Amino acid sequence: MPHPLGMDLPLIQAPMAGVQGSALALAVSNAGGLGSLPCAMLPPDALRRELDALQGGTTRPFNLNFFCHQPPAPDEARERAWRDALAPYYREAGLDPEAVPAAVSRVPFDARTAHLVEAYRPRVVSFHFGLPAPDLLAQVKAWGSKVLASATTLAEAQWLESRGVDAVIAQGLEAGGHRGHFLDDDLTRQAGTFALLPQLVRGLRIPVIAAGGVADARGVAAALALGASAVQVGTSYLLCDEATTHAVHRAALRSDAAAHTALTNLFSGGVARGIVNRLMRELGPMHPLAPPFPLAAAAIAPLRAHAERAGRGDFSPLWAGQNTSGCRSIGAAALTRELAGA
Repeated sequence: MPHPLGMDLPLIQAPMAGVQGSALALAVSNAGGLGSLPCAMLPPDALRRELDALQGGTTRPFNLNFFCHQPPAPDEARERAWRDALAPYYREAGLDPEAVPAAVSRVPFDARTAHLVEAYRPRVVSFHFGLPAPDLLAQVKAWGSKVLASATTLAEAQWLESRGVDAVIAQGLEAGGHRGHFLDDDLTRQAGTFALLPQLVRGLRIPVIAAGGVADARGVAAALALGASAVQVGTSYLLCDEATTHAVHRAALRSDAAAHTALTNLFSGGVARGIVNRLMRELGPMHPLAPPFPLAAAAIAPLRAHAERAGRGDFSPLWAGQNTSGCRSIGAAALTRELAGA
């Protein structure tokens, strides 16, 4: 029986900015799952190209994912303190700490983006870090799009339900990448997927999608048995043929290092889970001087580029969940069918 979101399989590929484009989403959607495109880092022309590729590559539903964070005001003193903390690494690499480029922007969903996307009438739109302004949310729903949003606690899920989302993504502590929290930044409130999921299933009247730590068909089946209407999987897709995961990131995922992940704010200022690398070990994964999301990324970028040219991921955000056992170098369609037990 088709899922309410339009896919044949109860499997959603998590949107993963920086490691994928439309090719991965198309492979998943055409295999019967719900492919997702991360849109927050795409400038308008690039977003339009990706949307054209999606629309031209499938008749199946796909999910467009956007951020809803509040852009922070720049704080010159904090930026200077952050650069000073990184200065020894700049000296070691022979780089000029005063030549920090502008960070790649992560733009929250706004009226201009809504105007661009409206012509495509996506069947599914998802949001991370809360929801857009009520008028923008109403505009998305007027397209006929199903709206999903991430929650890390029951309180966040209830807040989302009260504002009319069609389903909530229960993002457990195990999940890779950025936390979807938005009501409270107290990380001690975050529960694991299989603790969070039953709370949301019991506490909400709308469907709940499980996310975090699920890497194989048995995990998917377990989440469905606990009441999830679908399961969102990200980390297991990172080595797929259609993913654009960088070589140093792929190498880390294949190594013993992948067994050790941690929550960190070093790479963007937002709290995200990734494989522990040199910067996380030496500065500690959470640093008080890191500017708020997404401003910390600018000062890291030159160090990352320098190390990656030498084949090292010392300063790279090696995003991954706690369970990397499902990562394999296969096509995303085959992985989708395996995860869904099809």
